[in-house]
Amino acid sequence: MAAKAEPIGPLNGHELAPLNTRADGSERPHGVTIVLQGSRSNSLQRDVPGDDRAAWSGKLQFFLSIIGYSVGLGNIWRFPYLCQQNGGGAFLIPFLIMLILEGIPLFLIEMAIGQKMRLGSLGVWNTIHPWLGGIGIASCVVTLFVALYYNVIITWVFFYLFNSIRLSADQLPWAHCPQDNSTAEAECTKASATVYYWYREALDASPSIEEPGTPRWWIVLYLLLAWIIVFFIVMKGIQSSGKVVYFTSLFPYVVLTIFFVRGITLPGSADGIIHMYKPKLAKLLDPTVWLDAATQVFYSFGLAFGSLIAFGSYNPPNNNCVRDVLLVSVCNALTAIYASVVIFSILGFKAYTMVEKCIVKEIKILAHNNISGFEWNSTQEYYEEHFATLNSSDVARLNLTGCSMSKNLEEAAEGTGLAFIVFTQAILKLTPAPFWSIIFFLMLLSLGLGSQIGIMEGMLCTIFDIDFFKRFSKPVITGAVCTFCFFVGLIFTTGAGEYWLKMFDSFAGTIGLVVVALLEMVSVVYIYGHEKFSNDIYEMTGYRPGWYWQVTWRYVGPFIVSCILLSSLIFMILYPPTYGAWNAAEGRVEKTPYPDWVLGIAVAMILAGILPIPVVLLLRRFQCLALDVDIHQGSIRRIETTVSTKEMMSDQDVLSPESAPPAQLLPDAAAKFTIGDFDSDSEPSQPRTAVHYEDSSSSDDEILNAKYSTGTGIRLSMKPIGHNPNTFKMDVVD
Repeated sequence: MAAKAEPIGPLNGHELAPLNTRADGSERPHGVTIVLQGSRSNSLQRDVPGDDRAAWSGKLQFFLSIIGYSVGLGNIWRFPYLCQQNGGGAFLIPFLIMLILEGIPLFLIEMAIGQKMRLGSLGVWNTIHPWLGGIGIASCVVTLFVALYYNVIITWVFFYLFNSIRLSADQLPWAHCPQDNSTAEAECTKASATVYYWYREALDASPSIEEPGTPRWWIVLYLLLAWIIVFFIVMKGIQSSGKVVYFTSLFPYVVLTIFFVRGITLPGSADGIIHMYKPKLAKLLDPTVWLDAATQVFYSFGLAFGSLIAFGSYNPPNNNCVRDVLLVSVCNALTAIYASVVIFSILGFKAYTMVEKCIVKEIKILAHNNISGFEWNSTQEYYEEHFATLNSSDVARLNLTGCSMSKNLEEAAEGTGLAFIVFTQAILKLTPAPFWSIIFFLMLLSLGLGSQIGIMEGMLCTIFDIDFFKRFSKPVITGAVCTFCFFVGLIFTTGAGEYWLKMFDSFAGTIGLVVVALLEMVSVVYIYGHEKFSNDIYEMTGYRPGWYWQVTWRYVGPFIVSCILLSSLIFMILYPPTYGAWNAAEGRVEKTPYPDWVLGIAVAMILAGILPIPVVLLLRRFQCLALDVDIHQGSIRRIETTVSTKEMMSDQDVLSPESAPPAQLLPDAAAKFTIGDFDSDSEPSQPRTAVHYEDSSSSDDEILNAKYSTGTGIRLSMKPIGHNPNTFKMDVVD
């Protein structure tokens, strides 16, 4: 072995964490830096970090997984509602603008940073700087909250799917009210058959969130089924879930196309589509319309969950992530527009049938009271022509509505109300109704599972980055997580289950996600460095991001996300969230404020999704190692930093030669290692010296068992830790 001394240049290797105190507890102004650099064949040669990472079996599998994750239930039951409420076709203008200025840039940040570092959310932010490790933990916590209630929606879909297996429309359980002359029949008559079935048969809703009652056994069984299916899909990561996405991603488009072909042939469908997309340009002056567009773009992409980072990390380093982001973004937007056309073509048909039924009823009332020449056999055209001439006092006295298509279409619904009440009522008018019901709920099931797979993948990838859990197999960790989620999710199976789901949706997945997204942009653009990030993309794709990306990353994107965060907080304060409690006596839903103790739980959930960020920063800043959980061992890899981070890292790169505690080292293509040191009696300005080991003929065992001396006389020994071939420790020998 040969050794020679030479000056050490700028540190851009993989440095160890600091141990700045002597063994006797006194401070030492100078220390030792241990660096792995260079390459050496056949000696401690390791693949590039992440080469043993799971990978997509092909480009199609990756693309379908991203589509299945980002195109979810919100495209079906949220986007059409926003279009209807925010100016119809005019809403597409702010939606597309926010897509370009906010959605696509942040989408590329997550995909590209995951692909570059080939790590999950936790490992990525630890790599950029250990102080930022809390971002990955916060993202995991918020993702857990969302996974808890998202699977409950899949549970309800299972309930309706199995109850759709009938031979005729009359046999569908939500087609008729109970015929037993009881209070249930009276309650159903006041509401409607579909509303009654949802609140009383499916949910057995309680009067308020403070009176939940016991878990409903049928919902418990369906929830168990949902978690068992999710477990088997994700238990081996993308090796198992990657096969399912061929169904969950493509089947919704098949069903949407079937509904589209059937829908446009139905009477009233054109009225529904025109009502949906008729532009109301005056709405563009309302700032809440732009806020709704920005929020919809943010959530429709599934940003800040860590899932996109995980998906990107499974790509090869030379994958063209820019092209992928653009294709998925366009597909997501077109799917939302396409789904809106399908939904409102069916809702237009529903409104048409409701108007026909209403006109027949009101003609009978007018004929019975001998008003304006109405007779029992008066036509619909006669009604439409003469209704406007009726005396307003007669209209009020007889409680007439006018039976207008526009009024029916303006009765907007979103979320569960659209899927389980409005659309099920429309399905009853289609022939054969059970067939349409089955394929509709199969579509919702595939959309829900596609998104749930992505949510779970983001959370589990973060957990697998924690060194403690690497001793367990993926199926064991996945099974433990699914079991935990099932038991916590029992709260959603009570009579107050929908109320709790509304609370989780309003609080758990809002503020925390937006904070994480904002810090992600700041971390990549201003700490990692936008120039270095642009170079990374150029190295991976051959495309160098231009002024559009630079402006949106550095200024426009953070500004929009900050506006979403501030407006969300302001709206929460000014308009405290409410939930719709079922009033059985009136047969309707009443808006009810959350009690204080529930709001306390909501605030605790928000804090749980935010506090990991400052807590981890403080623990690592002040080196509270006794309290700092081992959440980054095996995933932290120091990287070359920009000017903006050199000050942050100045106290992190020095290792005292007399500190005895072992440290970990991840060799990156290890071949030549350097042990550099300051002489404790020398001036800081003096150049460092190093001992290099360069004997290319030595075996790995000889290198690992050898002892090395520094310029200060300290002898060090490098040995592998445990059974991990990529992790080593350097011990002080004497």
